[in-house]
Amino acid sequence: MLYHLFQYLDAQYDLAGAGVFQYISFRAGMTTIISLLITIVFGRRLIDMLRRFQVGESIRDLGLEGQMEKQGTPTMGGIIIIAAIVIPTLLFANLTNVYVQLLLTTAMWMGLIGFIDDYLKVKKKNKEGLSGKFKIVGQVAIGLLVGLVMVMHPDVIIPSLPSSGFEDAGSIITTLPFIKNNDFRYDWLLPYFLEDYTWLLYVLIVIFIITAVSNGANITDGIDGLAAGSSAIIGLTLAILAYLSGNAIFADYLNIAFIPNAGELVIFSTAFVGACIGFLWYNSFPAQVFMGDTGSLSIGGIIAVLALVIRKELLIPVLCGIFLMENLSVIMQVSYFKYTKKKYGEGKRIFLMSPLHHHYQKKGYHEAKIVTRFWTTGILLAIATLATLKLR
Repeated sequence: MLYHLFQYLDAQYDLAGAGVFQYISFRAGMTTIISLLITIVFGRRLIDMLRRFQVGESIRDLGLEGQMEKQGTPTMGGIIIIAAIVIPTLLFANLTNVYVQLLLTTAMWMGLIGFIDDYLKVKKKNKEGLSGKFKIVGQVAIGLLVGLVMVMHPDVIIPSLPSSGFEDAGSIITTLPFIKNNDFRYDWLLPYFLEDYTWLLYVLIVIFIITAVSNGANITDGIDGLAAGSSAIIGLTLAILAYLSGNAIFADYLNIAFIPNAGELVIFSTAFVGACIGFLWYNSFPAQVFMGDTGSLSIGGIIAVLALVIRKELLIPVLCGIFLMENLSVIMQVSYFKYTKKKYGEGKRIFLMSPLHHHYQKKGYHEAKIVTRFWTTGILLAIATLATLKLR
């Protein structure tokens, strides 16, 4: 809103200083500061409000050290994360940008799904929360929307890739990491007589990615500060990639895809990073508030859509390695338990407990140490992701 206001004032009245709003760097700095202030200043009030309405976490006794002490800790803190992302974005981003619109929709929609889940758990005393099939329907719905917008919206300009220049309209392409001529066309995955249905394949892939990453973030949110800190690292990396991809000069120098209008995503990304870091003010050990599914599903969906929009979805297994490890640990544990129970009559386990962070808790590591080491791993994965800009 401020972006459009000062753009108008600059054009009509040549207002001194109004032109500064045209700079992505200035607006990115402002969104970071404001999102931090929103989470820190209003986070305390939200916690008090949640306590007043008795919106506390119900803890199942899993035999983990310090676990039962968290009983009654306010949850649904993801509300403040979403507010700290949406408000600065509305103030400083170009709201006519289709990518910004897509991300705002994703944040609100996934946050709504998580809110309903948290509400059923806390207020209705339904331990299962929202049924899994309804969660999947919600994730599929936003995935379908994102996929269709990416292939059909006239403002989604096909990126210019180093080896091929601008593609023909209708081409669905992305970046293949670690490869010199790193353009990848999704129609290569289909036989030539099905190439006209590449858009359908792409939409299905988008749905899978959004569902997988949002669930990965949800599973990761199991100990104080882990999901918020890991997401901040991922968000900062995506902000850098968005800035480079949206700048023709840097894209040409680095020989990477130039995506017109993608630079505006930096504004949203820095608001996202500021919100996650600000939330750690109250969510770091010992947590005064949990983000709940309201926050975890939302940040997972945002990360997935950000990666898709800047054509870096194939880097998700590297950049979101923490989420991937947490997801895989659950899948491996459940699958192996069912297999051994069917074969030997007694289920066996690979890990002491899944997800992976609980395995280390069972081994006696303090959760603050686990979080710090996971963050360190996340930073290394982020560096590896950025290294793909030159390592081919």
